[in-house]
Amino acid sequence: MNIPTTTRLLRATPRLAFQLRAVSTLSNNPHIYAFKDPNTPSSYILTFLSHEPPTSSIAIGSTTKLPPIPSSFKENPKFLPILQSVIAENAHADPFIQSQAAVMISSAGASFFQAMRRQQTGSSGASDQGGYGSAGRGGFVHVFDQRRMPEYGRIPDPEDIFGSVEVDGQGQFVDGHGRYEASGTYRIVTNDGILGLSDFLREKLVERLKLQEAAERHKK
Repeated sequence: MNIPTTTRLLRATPRLAFQLRAVSTLSNNPHIYAFKDPNTPSSYILTFLSHEPPTSSIAIGSTTKLPPIPSSFKENPKFLPILQSVIAENAHADPFIQSQAAVMISSAGASFFQAMRRQQTGSSGASDQGGYGSAGRGGFVHVFDQRRMPEYGRIPDPEDIFGSVEVDGQGQFVDGHGRYEASGTYRIVTNDGILGLSDFLREKLVERLKLQEAAERHKK
């Protein structure tokens, strides 16, 4: 079977001898590792951590095809809550999200975010609650998957939106963290690919996963 993955060689040290083993990463996301599932030979465990054996409880999920597609992917129900928690804690500090907030309060950004709100709500103007483009009143900036960047002036597809952070009229995150709200519509795998985070959020997620993996292995 042709497996379109990128292969990395890592050095393992069982006892005193050095051996080489192959670790595969996805062709459409080199930050995600694919391990053969020992319990289901036809399936692969997908994870952001390179440790073998992978810790299934913090894995992204599993797939019977590489790279995964919606019909081949089975989500780990414990993973998305971890991801959303990391985003809620760190989105306000992400340089990419900060740049989106800066655009929001710029003179060009007002019409940009107003158009986004019209597309989202189907209305002719900003919402009564001061959505995108409500000059001097702030609004909400989407945190979205970067597997398919939206065209300028358009919001991402609902399945690509993790959630939103609130920004005030000066472009500052409300309450310091932006009062993050998860969208409830996000999908880890779509026809456009698998989970794609900014470098900043991916590093924060990996840090969290490593801590949880260490805690779980300590219990054993």
